[in-house]
Amino acid sequence: MNNLVIIAAVGRNGELGYKGGLCWRIGEDLRSFRDITMGHYIVMGRRTYQGMPKLAGRKYIVISEESDDTPDVRFFTSIKDFLSFAKKTDEIIYVIGGGMIYTQLLPYCDEMILTEINAECKQADVYFPRFDKTQWKIERQESKTNDDISYKRVWYKRGSR
Repeated sequence: MNNLVIIAAVGRNGELGYKGGLCWRIGEDLRSFRDITMGHYIVMGRRTYQGMPKLAGRKYIVISEESDDTPDVRFFTSIKDFLSFAKKTDEIIYVIGGGMIYTQLLPYCDEMILTEINAECKQADVYFPRFDKTQWKIERQESKTNDDISYKRVWYKRGSR
């Protein structure tokens, strides 16, 4: 789907997080995430939703077997129901995690914005799914360094299906 875009910060081995938190808190990357996702839908699993601070200026979607009546949050109890919704909207929906949601939605995404961090998170317990880079082309990339951590932000577009 051309309106589903994955956005994530991943370590050298695909590390995303540990015990409900992020492996890295790089200020520039967090600001970039804010700027990119502002005003758009963000979709995540329940644990990601419960573990993160509430981000103003975004429209929340949570995929979970359990739904609730949280104001201003759309709950979907299955990937299938979420995808049906996503197909009906022209709005960009950013996929922000966690690991299971990335794995389940990667086949439906045609774009990814990955911050690829040149470091390892020794205690990671959540990982980004492995993907075949030959099926993706790099649209652009930016190399960065922040607090002695080097990383690059890479915009990927899926090749022809």
